[in-house]
Amino acid sequence: MIEHVKSILIMVLVSFLIVVCAIPVIKMIAKHVGAIDVPRHDDENRHIHKVPIPKLGGLGVYFGFLVSYMIFGTPSLTMNSILIGSFIIIITGFIDDIKPVSALAKFTGQVIAALIIVFYGHLLISEISAFGITLRFGVLAYPLTLFFILGSVNCINLIDGLDGLSSGISSIYFLTIGIIAVMQNKFGLDCTLAFILLGSTLGFLLYNFNPASMFIGDTGSMFLGFMIAVIALLGFKNVTMTSLLIPLLLIAIPILDTLFAIIRRKLKGQSISHADRLHIHHQLLSRNLSQRTTVLVIYLIDALFAFASIVYFLHDRVLGYIVYGALIIIVLIFVLKTNVVFDHSILDDIKKSTKKK
Repeated sequence: MIEHVKSILIMVLVSFLIVVCAIPVIKMIAKHVGAIDVPRHDDENRHIHKVPIPKLGGLGVYFGFLVSYMIFGTPSLTMNSILIGSFIIIITGFIDDIKPVSALAKFTGQVIAALIIVFYGHLLISEISAFGITLRFGVLAYPLTLFFILGSVNCINLIDGLDGLSSGISSIYFLTIGIIAVMQNKFGLDCTLAFILLGSTLGFLLYNFNPASMFIGDTGSMFLGFMIAVIALLGFKNVTMTSLLIPLLLIAIPILDTLFAIIRRKLKGQSISHADRLHIHHQLLSRNLSQRTTVLVIYLIDALFAFASIVYFLHDRVLGYIVYGALIIIVLIFVLKTNVVFDHSILDDIKKSTKKK
């Protein structure tokens, strides 16, 4: 076990240093190709930063992942599918970061990458066991797994709205998955990738935490979402209801933010791809919290979900359920007190007009 821990620390340190050294070079590349996030004042006023910032940070994270895997990983058909799929994701994000493409073009790149994981890598959610019952999906395993991967990619991409948010949440996920793997004495590909990516995201956070000098861009946020899904599929091949929920709960904030955005926009009769300033982090900012405090609050909630997951795997299920339950109550209160789902200003106007009548 001690030797494994030493190897893990070396993996994290190496990937961390690779990214730290790579980002300054990638900053210059981003400026050269015009991959700069220039704040603009549109109708939604969604840009929070005040100065132009390079946004190809995801290339640094990917470079750290790629080089570290070459050092510490072993070739396999599954890993080949991950490398090919992630490269497609990176290319899709890279093009979009230089010159924004349509939502359909981005989604097409995501679908192709996901198809490679499913059909070439043979990573599938084929069955789920719960309460002594096993549910086999058969041919439905393919669309279900595709939905899982695409959902993860877009959840992380959607929540990437503040300095250090997507990379910090991803770091918590990779650390937690790694800890659970070590606790189970399983040092497979999922464990290796989790710790390599932990070092990569932590290295990038040096440049991305508020005040950020580099953004991760769609290149990075889509890559992180993709790898989160892949690691979940690798780690939970024999899927039980619990083992499927654990990785989902670790990215509970991005998932809930995406779900709330879909509901909110549907209630308003808008397209689900319509951009707005009503995400969870925007709601916290509207409470006069600073960017840094807002991100730290979200880190804390995400870390509590991670803590509950680790406790659950330590077989103290009751405590795990208590923490999960408390967090769900906090989320429900947040929903009721903010405009993250319902626009309370509209409801207040309706009440006022009703009283006048």
